[in-house]
Amino acid sequence: MNLGLRGHVVLVVGGTGLIGRAVVERLRTEGATAVAASRHVVGGITLDAQDSASVTAALEQVIEQHGRLDALVVAAAPSAQTLDASRHADPDQVLRAVDAKAMSFLRLANAALPIMARAGYGRIVGVSGQNAFLTGNVTGSVRNAALIIAAKNLADSFAGSGLTVNTVSPGTVSASPTSDVELGCGGEASPEQIADLVAFLVSPRAGAVSGESIAIGHRVRGVTVL
Repeated sequence: MNLGLRGHVVLVVGGTGLIGRAVVERLRTEGATAVAASRHVVGGITLDAQDSASVTAALEQVIEQHGRLDALVVAAAPSAQTLDASRHADPDQVLRAVDAKAMSFLRLANAALPIMARAGYGRIVGVSGQNAFLTGNVTGSVRNAALIIAAKNLADSFAGSGLTVNTVSPGTVSASPTSDVELGCGGEASPEQIADLVAFLVSPRAGAVSGESIAIGHRVRGVTVL
């Protein structure tokens, strides 16, 4: 399927990470101009998503260099492996994790939406995680759930405007995902599979999809979410 992304400009924040790199590569195969951004990047844009001034400067740079911003993908967040499991319910750790993931998404989306609103078109996709649907780790659950809730609020605020906001929630990310899914766990997905879904959601083909939280990799087996 031709996703209609040729000529579109997409800012991929966290574009040097495992998922972000795959998204950048996938978008470029569709003919999009995929601009990678992170705190440390070569050939892209330097951006600290926890700093509002850095976010503003980065978006201004995109507009200056490319003249437009059609989509924003936010895949920037510290790996779950960097979180201290023994302090999973520590308010200080939870707050830092929420700021690094959910609030970073919100800063970026808030900066991008006015640009897109003026153009009458835009796509925003945030990368969350399936532990948003599970208990057992307050930090992991809250930082991902907060991102999903923020995205849904933004999507509703711009309903019918030509702008869409969605989230994708991987289970375990693996270079060689298995088809086995254990009870109480999410299924595995590769970075490339996640990138395929993100590419569709930022494309004109997904114009009727907004406010959704979509699992990639079998959604947690044994859990129903309505």
